[in-house]
Amino acid sequence: MLLNLKNKKKVQNAWAMYDWANSVYSLVITSTIFPVYYNSVTKGIDGSDVVSFFGIDIVNTVLYSYSISFSFLVIALVSPLLSGMADTSGKKLEFMKFFAYLGSLACVGLFFFDESNVEFGILCSVTASIGYAGSIVFYNAYLPEISEEKEYDFLSAKGFALGYIGSVILLVVNLLMIQMPDLFGIPDGGVAARLSFLITGLWWAGFAQIPFRVLPKNPYNKKIKRELLFHGYQEIRKVFKEVRGIKVMNRFLASFFFYSMGVQTVMYLAASFGDKELGLPGDQLILTILIIQFVGIIGSYFFAFLSKKYGNKLSLVIMVLIWTGICGAAYYVYTVYEFYALAFVVGLVMGGIQSLSRSTFSKLIPKSTTEHASFFSFYDVTEKLAIVIGTFSYGVIEQFTGSMRNSALTLGIFFLVGLGFLMLVSIPKNQLSPQSN
Repeated sequence: MLLNLKNKKKVQNAWAMYDWANSVYSLVITSTIFPVYYNSVTKGIDGSDVVSFFGIDIVNTVLYSYSISFSFLVIALVSPLLSGMADTSGKKLEFMKFFAYLGSLACVGLFFFDESNVEFGILCSVTASIGYAGSIVFYNAYLPEISEEKEYDFLSAKGFALGYIGSVILLVVNLLMIQMPDLFGIPDGGVAARLSFLITGLWWAGFAQIPFRVLPKNPYNKKIKRELLFHGYQEIRKVFKEVRGIKVMNRFLASFFFYSMGVQTVMYLAASFGDKELGLPGDQLILTILIIQFVGIIGSYFFAFLSKKYGNKLSLVIMVLIWTGICGAAYYVYTVYEFYALAFVVGLVMGGIQSLSRSTFSKLIPKSTTEHASFFSFYDVTEKLAIVIGTFSYGVIEQFTGSMRNSALTLGIFFLVGLGFLMLVSIPKNQLSPQSN
C-alpha cells in the first residue's frame, strides 16, 4: 500500500540515505579494517592464532565466526516480536532509531579494543551487529510504503548503490589514516584503525539523521495500546498465518534462506579467507573489498535493469548460478590476482542479489496490508538465520578440517539447494497477486 506522500521523491531519497549511513558498518567493521585489525591483535607473538575468550582457548577466526552467528541469532529471536509491536503501535521509526544508535555506539566502543581486552572487542562487535541487523528490519519495511511496485527494484538498487559509494568514501579516508598516520598526527596504524571504528559510529549516527527527520513517523496513525507486548505477539501470529498461506512467498523465503547462507558468509568472512589462506597483507585485502564495492554499484543497477526486462526470477537464477561457480573457484585460488578476479565477480552479483531479493519480497507482500514491518521481519529473520547457520558451518568446517577452502566449497551446496527452491517460485514480471500463487 503506497502512502499519499506530499514529497515522495524527497522521502525516497531520504530512505535510500540510510544505506549511505549504515553501510559504512558493513564495509569498515564487517568486511575490511576490523577483521584485519582483529586478526592482528589476536595473533600471538609466536604466531599462534589461539586466543583465550573468558577462559576458553579457541582459534581467533573461529571465535569471530561464532560471534557473528550469535549476534544474528539474537536478532532473529527478538525481531519478529519487535516488528509486531512496531506495526501495532505505529512506532516503526522509533525502533529503527533505537537499533541504529545501539549499533553506532558499539562501533564507537571498538575504539577501546586491543589485545588486552579481547572479550570487550567481541562484545562490542556483537552489539554493533545486533544494532545493524535490527535497524535493517524496520528500514526495509518502509520500501512498500514509500514507493509503487514498479519502483521497487530501482529504488532498492539506489539504496545499495548509495551504500557502496558512501562506505567507499569513508574507507578511503580510513586507509589514508592507516597508511600515513603521520599526515594526520596519529601515532601509528593501530591507533588509526581504532579511530576508523570511532568515525564509523559517528558517520552512521550522523547521516541517519536524514532519514530519521524525513521518513513518516506513524504513517497509518495507529494508537499505542497499553498491552503493547501482548498485541505485538498477536500481530506477529496473525502475519505468520498469512505468510503460511502464501505459497509463492514460502518458496521464495526457502530459496532466499539457502542462497543467503552463502552470500552473507562470503560477505563476513572474505577478508579472513584472504588473510589466512593466501597470506595477503591488509592493504591488498582492503583493495579486494574496494573492487567488490565499485563493481557492486554496477551490479545493483544491471540486475535491476535485467529484472525489468526479463523478470526477477531469471535475474535471481543467473546470480545464484554465478555464486555457485564462485564457491567452486575459491577452492582453487592461490594468487593475489586470482583473488582480485574472484572479487570482481563477487562484486558483480553481491549488490544485485541483495537489492533484488529485497525488492522481490516487497512485491510478494499483499497489497492490502499495513503490517509491513511484520512481513519484513520474516524476510529478515530468514536472512539472519541463514547468517547464523552459514557462518557457524564455516567455522565448524574450518575447525575440523583446518582449512577455510573446505568451508568455501561447502557454501556452493547451499546455493544449489537455494536454486532448487527458486525454480519452484512463480514470479510474474508485472503486477503480482501473492494470494493467488
